[in-house]
Amino acid sequence: MIDIQRIRDNPGEITEGAARKKSPADIKGVTELDAKRREIIREVEQLKSKRNASSQEIAKLKKEKKDAEALIAEMKQTSDMIKELDDKLAEIEKQQQYLMERIPNMPHESVPRGASEKDNAVVSEWGEVPAFDFKLKDHMELGIALDIIDFSRGAKVSGAGFPVLKGKGALLERALINFFLDTHTNKNGYTEVFPPFLVNKESAYGTGQLPKSEDQMYYINEDELFCIPTSEVPVTNLHRDEILDAAKLPINYCAYSACFRREAGSYGKDTKGFLRVHQFNKVELVKFVEPEKSYEEHEKLRGHAEGILKALNLKYRVLLLCDADMSFAAAKCYDLEVWAPAENKYLEVSSCSNFEDFQARRMNIRFRGKSSDKPRLVHTLNGSGLATARIIVAILENYQTALGTVIVPEVLRPYMGGLAEITAG
Repeated sequence: MIDIQRIRDNPGEITEGAARKKSPADIKGVTELDAKRREIIREVEQLKSKRNASSQEIAKLKKEKKDAEALIAEMKQTSDMIKELDDKLAEIEKQQQYLMERIPNMPHESVPRGASEKDNAVVSEWGEVPAFDFKLKDHMELGIALDIIDFSRGAKVSGAGFPVLKGKGALLERALINFFLDTHTNKNGYTEVFPPFLVNKESAYGTGQLPKSEDQMYYINEDELFCIPTSEVPVTNLHRDEILDAAKLPINYCAYSACFRREAGSYGKDTKGFLRVHQFNKVELVKFVEPEKSYEEHEKLRGHAEGILKALNLKYRVLLLCDADMSFAAAKCYDLEVWAPAENKYLEVSSCSNFEDFQARRMNIRFRGKSSDKPRLVHTLNGSGLATARIIVAILENYQTALGTVIVPEVLRPYMGGLAEITAG
């Protein structure tokens, strides 16, 4: 949520920022409603002052045993006017809230301008593209031949986009999750949490999924619960309506969860195999930080996600997203993309975002140093550390052999009982 004072002071800037993010918002409507709201508040305050004065005068008249009926009638009329204005104010505030909820976060000054994802900036690359002297198989061919991924039975059980991992494939998935968690907790200083996979509307609203992306979420109508698209949602909401101790910042959490996304509107995109699925596993990193250290912590977060890719020895690149390609709630975002040789392209495996105080204002998450200090909004950050589905694609395709087997990255072998190569059978 954008601060209303910022909108009052810079309506043109907010209008431009929303347009840059391809989320046009009715800033004029917000400011007009805000002006009406403040005018009504002034009227109500004046009427309440008048009513208070009348109340005192009535008490005085009664004490003096004088007729106060005319003043009582006038005071009732004033009270009725206050009630009418309060009802009008509530409706205006509802309309204003509706419009403000649809204003995206503003792009940070370092975010490049652009029209689409084609304008994202490559800020760094790491690793070498592996050389092969045999015909490559893609992850679907390898998964089926090695009997570790079952797309058809997953579709039979749930539908397209719900693949089944089995045998050494399931073991690889579990190894990745445990490796990610161990790295972030033991090496990078995050506290692990295991959150619910279903959240209420308040939680989905707090992180910005509602109302903007409701069509992308699975909803359980009877219980009014949403399946989480990422553990960012429950983890960031852990501190909703709390005042944090500044001495304990930054607070760093990591969490494994299954993630559920409808992928509405994905027609025409590459949806084969593991490239775009409705359910996948991910380890998420979430930070609560002081505003002054926000972007320093953003770079650390990105480095922690990159460290996983380096440990897996996978070729990757880092993109700084342009304004038009950023999410609704982000002020700045890096995407990490890993090279998949059989797909002959990079695949996104992590987004590392700084939301500044956008989410915190929605969730009322503040911090305070001394007890006498006024509470301030924290900055929230998150990033995938990492999602497993496309990492499995990258491992299968980068580590495949001429015999159709797949070499297990060294860092994963302790998590797979020492297994060094995935073979059929």
